[in-house]
Amino acid sequence: MGDVVSSHLDENRREIITARTRDVMKQFSDVYEQQYAVALFNSVRFEIEGGGGAQSQLLHRKDALAGRSIFSGSLFQYLEENRKWRSRFVSVPNSYTISLYESKTAHERGLHPKVTINCAGYKALASMEEYMELINGSLPGVKAKVGNHPFIKCATQFPLILWHPYARHHYFCVTTEREQKKWHAVLQDCVRHSNNGLPEDCTVQTPAFTDSVRLFRQAKGYYGTWDMMCGVPAQILANLVMETLHPELRNVIGPRLKGKMQQRQRNWMLISDAVYRQVLPQTTGHYEALVEACEAHKASLDSRLRTDMDQIISSKEHISNKIRALVLPKAENLLRCSIQPYISSILEALMEPTSRGFSEVRDVFFKELVDISKNSINGEGKERLGEQLERLSMLAFHPVKMQSCYEKMEQLNLEGLQQRFDVSSPSVFISRAQILMREQMDNAVYTFEQLLHQSLEAQGDDNFCKVVQKCQDRVLKKYDYDSSTVRKKFFREALLQIIIPYMLQQLSLSCTPELPRFKELIFEDLSRFLLVENMYEEVVLQSVTKEIMMAVKEAAVQRRHNLYRDSIVLTNSDPNLHLLEETSPVDWAAKFGADEPEGSFPSEVEERGAARRRKQVVSMIQLDGVPLPYESCLEVPGVELIPEEEGEFSECQDEEREEEQEDPKSPDSVDAIRGLINPVVEVELPVSDEEPSEPANGTEPTVGLITAEDGLLEEVTHVTTVVEDAAKKSPQEKTSPQSILKELVGSKKQEGEKEQEEEADIQEAVEEMVTVVKEDEGEQVAEASAEELQCESPPLATDSGSQYDSGFQSPSGEALEDAEPQPITNGLSGEDKIISPTEVEVVLA
Repeated sequence: MGDVVSSHLDENRREIITARTRDVMKQFSDVYEQQYAVALFNSVRFEIEGGGGAQSQLLHRKDALAGRSIFSGSLFQYLEENRKWRSRFVSVPNSYTISLYESKTAHERGLHPKVTINCAGYKALASMEEYMELINGSLPGVKAKVGNHPFIKCATQFPLILWHPYARHHYFCVTTEREQKKWHAVLQDCVRHSNNGLPEDCTVQTPAFTDSVRLFRQAKGYYGTWDMMCGVPAQILANLVMETLHPELRNVIGPRLKGKMQQRQRNWMLISDAVYRQVLPQTTGHYEALVEACEAHKASLDSRLRTDMDQIISSKEHISNKIRALVLPKAENLLRCSIQPYISSILEALMEPTSRGFSEVRDVFFKELVDISKNSINGEGKERLGEQLERLSMLAFHPVKMQSCYEKMEQLNLEGLQQRFDVSSPSVFISRAQILMREQMDNAVYTFEQLLHQSLEAQGDDNFCKVVQKCQDRVLKKYDYDSSTVRKKFFREALLQIIIPYMLQQLSLSCTPELPRFKELIFEDLSRFLLVENMYEEVVLQSVTKEIMMAVKEAAVQRRHNLYRDSIVLTNSDPNLHLLEETSPVDWAAKFGADEPEGSFPSEVEERGAARRRKQVVSMIQLDGVPLPYESCLEVPGVELIPEEEGEFSECQDEEREEEQEDPKSPDSVDAIRGLINPVVEVELPVSDEEPSEPANGTEPTVGLITAEDGLLEEVTHVTTVVEDAAKKSPQEKTSPQSILKELVGSKKQEGEKEQEEEADIQEAVEEMVTVVKEDEGEQVAEASAEELQCESPPLATDSGSQYDSGFQSPSGEALEDAEPQPITNGLSGEDKIISPTEVEVVLA
């Protein structure tokens, strides 16, 4: 791997990459310094003049994930270094970064993770077909054949892949479809959160940065939305550098790559990752220095703004009128001919999936409250009620339960409009709508918690169901209003994001050359706050804003998709509600916890366990009472279990649960591995009532064969006898390992037959089979050795440092499952009487 990268990225080429990054950051810095002063002017003006939209009816939680983690569990990771699969323990903290540890023990000891993944810019994929579609276009002039195989072989049928256009790809796999769906939901939430890296509360830096990126790309000829506006500013700037650098390097290096197509794709991915890792530290350092320099002048700029605000505003209005006289006729003609006929269709395409997604948020929230009320009516204890309310508080951040809401928005289809308006993909709007869904869900949950706590403090919990019902009705009414307000704002912003870049591109040839003459009208001391390019874009925006507002208003008047009219304003509907925003979050586990005896204090371990139980948002554990199939998602010790709803996924029906229960156990320990190598079969043997003494427990070596459930003969090496409340037996009739084996073989062969074979015949048949099987074993060993040389099978993955910790287990022993204990008849004595059982473990070689 290192040879491939170093051979194509020598010192000379790395210096070229560094110089290109420095050049891009220099150009961006010039734009950012100008936009920083403009953003500061807009922020101070808004602060002085006031304004804003409708007041939110729901409360906003400041830090919902304080002291919590999202998820932790185990899965298999593909290592590029040795091309093997290894078991890894995964922790997802509230920062949504993915940390992979050698084992769960390493995580508990606080060791550094093996790998830390920031998911900004990635796509979470759940099939190799999706991955191949993306990677087949990575190299120019290389046409992949249909059904082309990837350069990795997945160890199971359920892959999980994190794909990035520039950085290294990460490959994982799990062992069941249900695991895959839950892990996929968690990874998608990590990507969704990491992509939303620009804080909205930064009223100067965020708008200055976004406007700088947009103007920088427009100067290069890139109009329209940009899919790689993902992550924190340094990551976005690295993507900005790679946007032009990546295709240039690909055209130079791509034709020089040797080997098969899969190998060339893999090598190019490694080279691209090396370039990205070289660019990212540079953009990080440059941006930090840039922000620090601008912040150093912020105080003096702010003072000048507040002193000359009136003069700046009047000068801006004067120049804007001049620009409007030039631009408005051309903009109105373009709007009338090329944009206005499509506004309603764009709006309808946005409204349908978005409204269904917000409606699903309401339904999920309502169902959770109904479950709480049902359990209260059914007499569930207070401790159980506290657990349910604790889970409700994290509902918005539970990716599995929110998945049905997110999936509604993923159905957004702008096909036909994307090419006309230069929209690269609808992913920008999908991600934004999903973030808004999560925010509205958390606002609804937090408001319900505060109202419920306030009501219980005043009225007590005697009429708990009635209190829940009243709070639920109040919150749902507020949610409907806020949902309408948020959606209308989202529709307006989305329409502007689609239309404005198209208009700027169409007007650039006729209007942009005329703009420099307006700079002469700006006083020199005001030139830092008034930029002609910004005023020109504001004029274009004002020309189309009226049409967009009318289209959204018309949809609200028609009550389409449950939108409220702008005239409906719920002002001061709950004047004291927003006072609850300043109160601390409710600790439902403490409020409804089990009563402690007087004078008793919880131990340090118990306190630590209770705190950890409240930390985890998602648990992959099934409902109580349901057998746990082979799932690699392991819970953190002491983490509160959050069982998923029944029927979360349509595939989780009774038939599939039966199939899942047939999967082999997870080889997460040495004992489990030994169980796969030497399977144990449990059977129940009859004991005569006349036997006065109790048989002895123990393990004795023996030699023989047994017919397994799949019809194959297996060699028996040991017999372990375990007595469970059996009738006493006499020493004369005490069962020996040899007799147990004989009875077991007899019962297997004579099942369904009325007559029993004689003991001598059975012993003779056993001896003959021993000879035959020994000959077959030699042939099977030779065949197995040949197969191992032809295909490399991933070895078992365990959390221990034993010799077996070298990879993933090859599914060669799938048929060796633990057989259920079955009562058998006393075949040797010719009687069918079943007496008290003795549990016997037969160890197979």
